[in-house]
Amino acid sequence: MDEINWNDRLIGIKGSRGVGKTTFLLSYAKEFFGPDNKECLYINLNQFIFTDRTLIDFAGEFRAQGGKVLLLDQVFKYPNWSKELRYCYDHFSDMRIVFTGSSVMRLKNENPDLSGKVAAYYLRGFSFREFLNLTTGTQFKAYRLEEVLNNHQKIATEICSVTKPRAFFQDYLHHGFYPFFLEKRNFSENLLKTMNMTLEVDILYIKQIEQSYLPKLRKLLYLLSLNVPCTPNVSQLSKAIETSRATVMNYIQYLKEARLINLLYAVNEEQSKKPSKVYMYNSNLMYAINQLPVDDLAVNKTFFYNQLLKDNQLNQSEDNADFLVNGTHHFRIETNAKVKNNPSWYYAVDKMEVGEGNVIPLWLFGFLY
Repeated sequence: MDEINWNDRLIGIKGSRGVGKTTFLLSYAKEFFGPDNKECLYINLNQFIFTDRTLIDFAGEFRAQGGKVLLLDQVFKYPNWSKELRYCYDHFSDMRIVFTGSSVMRLKNENPDLSGKVAAYYLRGFSFREFLNLTTGTQFKAYRLEEVLNNHQKIATEICSVTKPRAFFQDYLHHGFYPFFLEKRNFSENLLKTMNMTLEVDILYIKQIEQSYLPKLRKLLYLLSLNVPCTPNVSQLSKAIETSRATVMNYIQYLKEARLINLLYAVNEEQSKKPSKVYMYNSNLMYAINQLPVDDLAVNKTFFYNQLLKDNQLNQSEDNADFLVNGTHHFRIETNAKVKNNPSWYYAVDKMEVGEGNVIPLWLFGFLY
């Protein structure tokens, strides 16, 4: 909430299903306006009234009654959302509109109606730092990557003097990324429901894919999850789901846009080509989708990729490490510190509280946002 410039007249907040976009809008309304201030209005665009009434008409009436800030949830459920938002932007200059939508939606440069008009943001799931603060009542701050690399021993020592982060780390890997872990419901069942809704609504509806292709999409996601991180064999996958290689590549891109998987490319490799590696988007998904025991090292690599993704560029390392970060830092992910140390690499190590030199505790990379 602190990162957004709330003075912009048109603000779009994208995010994967389940990360708390609705809660975010309601929290903003409560914090900045309160429950009785009628200058701000929240509405979900899946309301049946919008089958017979235009968004332009609704926004105009709200403005005529003194409305100043309109919060629109699930905007992609409304057919002409981008054109009508552009109309509101051009004609209602004294009103601000904040809307949420799926991570699969296209904004800014990808959407000619909103190009140059919308300020776009992406709402992520909880970092390990946010999960730890919520769980323990602490107020740990976030650090930039360079701060962690240069001062990790001091930072980790200070954190460990207040709490024991490793005592909460496994819980985060299993169920800490999505805010609904706070609800009194079965987390895994809730996450499976969220994943299926992402496939059925976010991808099929927005990408206009026929419902009959849903089983192929689900099977592809499952097959990828069995071996992540992996180099995808597109020919085998196309045979397995009985579709073309081109369709498999399209589906892989859709799964990435939906924040169900991450793709890792070599440096200067085109994003349209086959990725070097496929990862699940976050570690919680690995536990939910697969009934087999998960591989600890695969989980750790998935965590590292996910936590660094917000503000850093990650590529496949050409130096036999796991990741090349920002074109300069080679990282290897390890489960323990008993490894042959390459002084030109950084090591992110799981079973460790405080590191030394180029060996850094893995959990500390969860403090980057």
